[in-house]
Amino acid sequence: MFGLAIGFVLYTAVLAAPASNSSPTDFFLGMPYAQQPVGSLRFTIPHSLNTSWKDARNAKEYSDICVGYGTDSIWYPQSEACLTLNVIRGSSVNKNSKLPVGVWIHGGGFYQGSGSDERYNMSAIVENSYSIGKPFIAVTLNYRLSAWGFISSSQVSGSGNTNLGLRDQRLALQWVQENIGAFGGDPEKVTIWGESAGGMSVGYHLTAYGGRDDKLFRAGIMQSGGSIAASASNYTTFQSKYDTIASEVGCSDVVDSLQCLREVPFETLNSVFNGTDGDSDYNFSPVVDGDFIRNWGSIQLNKHAFVKVPIISGTNTDEGTAFGPRGINTTEEWYDYLTDGGFNFQTPPSVAKRILELYPDDPSQGIPAYLEDMRVPSNGYEWRRTSAFAGDWMMHANRRRQCEAWAETSTPAYCYRFNVRSADVPLLSGSTHFEEVSFVFHNLAGLGYHYGKPFAGVPQSYIDLSSMMTSMWASFIHDLNPNPVAVNKSVHWDAYATSKPVDILFDANITSHMEADTWRQEGIDYINSVAPAFWR
Repeated sequence: MFGLAIGFVLYTAVLAAPASNSSPTDFFLGMPYAQQPVGSLRFTIPHSLNTSWKDARNAKEYSDICVGYGTDSIWYPQSEACLTLNVIRGSSVNKNSKLPVGVWIHGGGFYQGSGSDERYNMSAIVENSYSIGKPFIAVTLNYRLSAWGFISSSQVSGSGNTNLGLRDQRLALQWVQENIGAFGGDPEKVTIWGESAGGMSVGYHLTAYGGRDDKLFRAGIMQSGGSIAASASNYTTFQSKYDTIASEVGCSDVVDSLQCLREVPFETLNSVFNGTDGDSDYNFSPVVDGDFIRNWGSIQLNKHAFVKVPIISGTNTDEGTAFGPRGINTTEEWYDYLTDGGFNFQTPPSVAKRILELYPDDPSQGIPAYLEDMRVPSNGYEWRRTSAFAGDWMMHANRRRQCEAWAETSTPAYCYRFNVRSADVPLLSGSTHFEEVSFVFHNLAGLGYHYGKPFAGVPQSYIDLSSMMTSMWASFIHDLNPNPVAVNKSVHWDAYATSKPVDILFDANITSHMEADTWRQEGIDYINSVAPAFWR
């Protein structure tokens, strides 16, 4: 048994009113899926639940979220005791319903975020799924973040306690297999689903243990993230950070530094991780450990060492405005940035020179495209150029290779490019990272958005696009086909194929449509052709 099954034991849920005239929604919140990683279980792989109960348990409030460092986390109570999940369903569902299940894995760079985030509360997309006849049950979850979930060093690697946050997710998926039937879900119809670090997490589960199929899911959705990390790491990447942490809390001159870190008071360790400005100085991320992550993602995809299930995979046109460097004013400065360790790796000179050719000093070829031939000196004279490359290197190249690999194995892949700037970001951001999320979740009210509402003052075409996308996602979770009957019949989403590589362009300013997957092809194909140079 991977997790403690519920059996006949029921949780008491909170009942939420619907956003429209459809049936209300049940929220089962804060349910533990593992023993809490405190005390001796800190910095260890997650342990299955080992206690049981006979009476109904309260599931009306979210638990504390896992400790994180950033603006996605500051709005919610945090603690180490955070390994919980939430189930969201229509109130008419019972244990005999056997509905498909969508498991959402939040993003946040592996150092912030939670399953409690109101932006992902699932009510609107679940409600819509019932209204279009494609009902599903949603699950959101917490997993350990930053150093708490991804601490890495030779000591960690040697003890087998690597990639703890990903292993948390894996145990949550095993809990779903054992328990979702009690909520009316079908454990054989689970789709794993995430954005950014959550999309990367889905990609890691698809390739986990060399692509071993543990029958935990039947499909995956990757929004701006996938099986290829922009630049992968191993334990040596973080050894110096680990050594500094151990030194700061008195765990250097000991036999077992990892055990010593387990015994450091939470407040002491958290103050070290948190730094002086509320943003952690000691963020860690997944590493190639030879176990959960066997190889670089490009190698896994080239070997076709992944679980052969249908996927949705996509990116946003102007991803690079979120990831590109600022303050670069000349070609020489950019060359130095690439070869001296910019983007977390040292690009070989020959590769860097080719990048300069493929991404020329021509602002009309940069992003956002609506700026045409304008430059943005305040961000750096070369900002549009470097941002174009950053988006391709960080997201677009990885997405294209994901879709190609699926097509090579005749496994269905539905790919997209999202091309809308919402009202919550500045004009210069364009269709940047995270912008599709509110559309997918049909979050018209902007729940959980603290710095601007994505649908404030937008035309009806934006609302219509959100309605179409949320229906397509629900249809894919329900049927493995993102083409719901009677929902915008003018737009049909075709699967990717080696003979016909295509994606759907989602746009609210023109009609969404299928396009050949040739956007920025020369640069993207080059990045994929030299994947080892980028440690990916």
